[in-house]
Amino acid sequence: MNKQGSRRRFLRGGIAVAGASMFAPAAEGGVVTTTAATSLDAERMRSLIAFTMTTMDTPHPVPYGAEIFDSATGASLMRAVNRVSEDHDPSGHGEIVTIRKACAKLQAWSLKGYTLYTTCEPCPMCMACCLWAELDRVVYGATIADAARFGHQIMIPSVEVARRTDLKCSVTGPVERERALELFTNAKMQAVMKKWK
Repeated sequence: MNKQGSRRRFLRGGIAVAGASMFAPAAEGGVVTTTAATSLDAERMRSLIAFTMTTMDTPHPVPYGAEIFDSATGASLMRAVNRVSEDHDPSGHGEIVTIRKACAKLQAWSLKGYTLYTTCEPCPMCMACCLWAELDRVVYGATIADAARFGHQIMIPSVEVARRTDLKCSVTGPVERERALELFTNAKMQAVMKKWK
């Protein structure tokens, strides 16, 4: 075999090895932790689900809502819902809208010292935003696999996104999963989702 063919084979092998190591699972024991849900988590999630359910009586019903609480005092800082359709903004997920509003209210980019509750497990974009915002903790209702039953999803669990960084964030969920699923199975929401397909 000539040198050029040998060089190509070597380069292809090197690219395969580099790709395999680049996408290999992160080492176990990363910075992410999972914590058990508390009765307070369940109470806050039920309240958030009820808040999000109010969108079913609007022209833009959504199953995705989020709320941010002060981790130490328990005071609610901000809550909002998904605004993708309403604002024609593909990044307008409930978690991101809530984080943007909370940061604007605090006039800060960091939400260290705060916990985010969300009716559905954050997608990779939203979980990355939670990490960049330095949230202490994320608590979710329905799982990303649940959401995938009703529409397109990027199937990477939030714990996996958090595990692949040196930023610290605790993840808890699912919490009140069956109640959170009612947001997706609501008749008005189902009618809207049929139009999305």
